[in-house]
Amino acid sequence: MDFSTTPELQDLLERTEAFMEAEVYPLEDAARESFEAALPACNEARERCKAAGLWAPQMPADYGGMELGFLPHAHMSEILGRSPLGHYVFGCQAPDAGNMEILHKFGTDAQKERWLRPLAEGRIRSCFSMTEPDRAGSNPTWMETSAVRDGNDWVINGRKWFTTGGHLADFAIVMAVTNADTAPHKRASQIIVPTDTPGFEHVRRLSIMGDLGYGWQSHSEVAYQDCRVPADNLLGQEGFGFMIAQERLGPGRIHHCMRWLGICERSLDLMCRRASERLIAPGKPLGSQQVIQHWVAESRAEIDSARLMVYHAAWKIDREGARAARSEISAIKFSVAAVLQRVVDRAIQVHGGLGMTDDTPLSWFYRHERAARIYDGPDEVHKTVLARTILKKYGIELGSQGS
Repeated sequence: MDFSTTPELQDLLERTEAFMEAEVYPLEDAARESFEAALPACNEARERCKAAGLWAPQMPADYGGMELGFLPHAHMSEILGRSPLGHYVFGCQAPDAGNMEILHKFGTDAQKERWLRPLAEGRIRSCFSMTEPDRAGSNPTWMETSAVRDGNDWVINGRKWFTTGGHLADFAIVMAVTNADTAPHKRASQIIVPTDTPGFEHVRRLSIMGDLGYGWQSHSEVAYQDCRVPADNLLGQEGFGFMIAQERLGPGRIHHCMRWLGICERSLDLMCRRASERLIAPGKPLGSQQVIQHWVAESRAEIDSARLMVYHAAWKIDREGARAARSEISAIKFSVAAVLQRVVDRAIQVHGGLGMTDDTPLSWFYRHERAARIYDGPDEVHKTVLARTILKKYGIELGSQGS
């Protein structure tokens, strides 16, 4: 098991860091004030990213991507995660990246041409519509949204929220129950819904701790009211919605974890800069306080430990597939999220009142990444999944809900 980087990968990572310094970090101040106002500049940076050969690291070359393997992409994702804008500028932002992956793997040729190609090129945006306001997200097999076959169409009814990027998206991929009478994991299917379809309603953007967001950098509530789309918009086979979601979410959790490690590195850097520059008395920097030194040391150790866990999970996915790495994926999901929370919190504390303002990225990280312990499966579910797998070896059989 070798996690060292090849000279080629090291060169790529250095080029990525240089592009971040030159093109991405300078956009942050304007984007924190108004992502809408900063969007034209962000899109210009995307075009320069394409010209630099750094666009869409996760996508095959015939879709304009870099065709990186899973572990090299994980390395790159950490660097991009240091800025809230990194993944967007490089064309690998959630939820579009996950939608690209499942369209590439399960889409028909017609679906790929109509939806995947322009999405991969950054000409359109998408959203993923799964979570419901009246159903527990921890039980994704229990949904109210339905899709009923009517001739050559699907008719969709239901309500979703926390549909990331739903505001101004061009299409949604919606999870809906297509057969309520079969086994729980075979009840739902995934269907592509253009957002200009009659019956698709963007209800509102959700305010996240006071931040309404805009466009890709927002979360929405959407409603499907007799929303009729062609039967050909079914993604994959009927009843395979949950399986496709797992294909999407498993690798996606690796990407999240590497992005979180990037946030941790940026937060630690800001923490150390503040500790060295802020004086608590003439000639006495804040970093001279032992508690600050301990926070720096603890953060460094936790980040490095978490990174090795993620590398191991990515290595196993590359070798054996996402299904074989389920325990490792669950372990990194809750453990890296916890490290993220602790490191960002320490960085804010070191900054004092400044940490509470939008003068640094720390408040944005804190506001939007508190959800790291909730989305893509809450901590408690992942801990239960991991414990159930471990205890099974000791003869303890537990049901799907740990009972």
